Amino acid sequence: MTADDAQPPLLRMRGIEKTYPGVHALRGVGLDLHAGEVLALVGENGAGKSTLIKILGGAVPPDAGAIEIDGCPVQLRDPVAAQQAGVSIIYQEFNLVPALSARENIFLGQEPRRFSWLPRAREHRRSRELFARIGVAIDPETACRDLTVAQQQVVEIAKALSRAARVVVMDEPSAALSPRETEHLFAVIRELKAQGIGLIYISHRLNEVFEIADRVMVLRDGTHVGTRPVAEMTRDRVIEMMVGRTLETEFPKQSAPRGAPRLVVRDLSRGQAVRGVSFEVRRGEVLALTGLVGAGRTETARLIFAADRRDAGTLVLDGKTLRLHSPRDAIAAGICLLTEDRKLQGLVLGRSALENFSLPNMNRFAPWGFLRNRRERAAFDGFADQLQIKLAGCNQIAGTLSGGNQQKIVLAKWLQRNAEVIIFDEPTRGIDVGAKYEIYLLINRLAAQGKAVLMISSELPEVLGMSDRILVMHQGRITGEITDVARATQEQIMEFAVQ
Repeated sequence: MTADDAQPPLLRMRGIEKTYPGVHALRGVGLDLHAGEVLALVGENGAGKSTLIKILGGAVPPDAGAIEIDGCPVQLRDPVAAQQAGVSIIYQEFNLVPALSARENIFLGQEPRRFSWLPRAREHRRSRELFARIGVAIDPETACRDLTVAQQQVVEIAKALSRAARVVVMDEPSAALSPRETEHLFAVIRELKAQGIGLIYISHRLNEVFEIADRVMVLRDGTHVGTRPVAEMTRDRVIEMMVGRTLETEFPKQSAPRGAPRLVVRDLSRGQAVRGVSFEVRRGEVLALTGLVGAGRTETARLIFAADRRDAGTLVLDGKTLRLHSPRDAIAAGICLLTEDRKLQGLVLGRSALENFSLPNMNRFAPWGFLRNRRERAAFDGFADQLQIKLAGCNQIAGTLSGGNQQKIVLAKWLQRNAEVIIFDEPTRGIDVGAKYEIYLLINRLAAQGKAVLMISSELPEVLGMSDRILVMHQGRITGEITDVARATQEQIMEFAVQ
């Protein structure tokens, strides 16, 4: 993209400052976005990306700085002011009402004020026009809860266009999409570019950055490291700018000695979601379980953890048949699960980091009903140092931590349990490359200790880079096994995934 120097950027942010108690989130950050451009915004968790976008969306006031749209200063005091200025933020967690139709969600908050009746026919027609503009056919009267994640994302985009948005921010838009849905999302983005809309694309998936973005902007520790055309950058250079150092390899896999089977799963079933799944995980092995979205991977993990009731199947751990009726039983047996959705299922966001760490370990910290604060704090501090958890203090509310640090809190609480079987469900989803690297090193250490590690992942480079063996699922069944991972390819995995 070539920009006319005489033409001001569509969006300009200058000298943006924001400080929270104990954290200097943004330090004089500036950003330029041109019409018809995709600007990728990247950085480690805690780099300041979310804070910058919340300021742009009017959700958080800056301490200092200025924002201009088309060269004119604007005051984005709240989300309504941001929308009126032509800015729309599409967060990773969609802001949709599931029970309402796509049409109703698009025009929610835009109802006429002078009359009690709603112009449904006009809204219906306008919805179809918006979907056609995006290049997607969706029935406007379908309830959003009945739409796929990709379709719900289109509804969010249509909602933004209905408000005449000229700046659209997408926060981790492909996190829950299949590869095919991601390609369709890119087609939508290219169509929006052609219509002169400026897009800010936030993602930890650097391959997407190089495929869809025109320029890439890097934040680190609240500072603007640099903005460069994608054509002038390499993947290694972006990573180096993000973490402030050179990573020798993106996937630091170290194979551990493998021993006898630790976890044996036989004929595990639940309805059509999981159908006769059998496998084993050996001592010191990292077994990857992959497949397309909806293949049954997470459902399998939940059955092993006894979070859902199985219809059939047996579990054997170290030669002993397990009878698990609840996650409490699974934890007591030595099985832990790092859930795919750490916000809803892995953490109590309104409680402190220390409290979240202690929840599954109270029998150790309060054996007689009296909490031993010194022991609890010492254990937490040890893992905070080991995992390099960035937080203002142990009493910081978990919901205020970055995604990477939230994941580390979940890891810490299970490491304190000293579990023997550790199930990672999408362990690096929404986490930056620096934090990913640290989690990969941790997986290596767990395998070296003789743990059995089951890693569920949609990231095929991660699967190939960190596993000793790969199982592929499709429609609730295991359709392929790859033992020679060093020679395996993504295409080979996908052949099994679409059988």
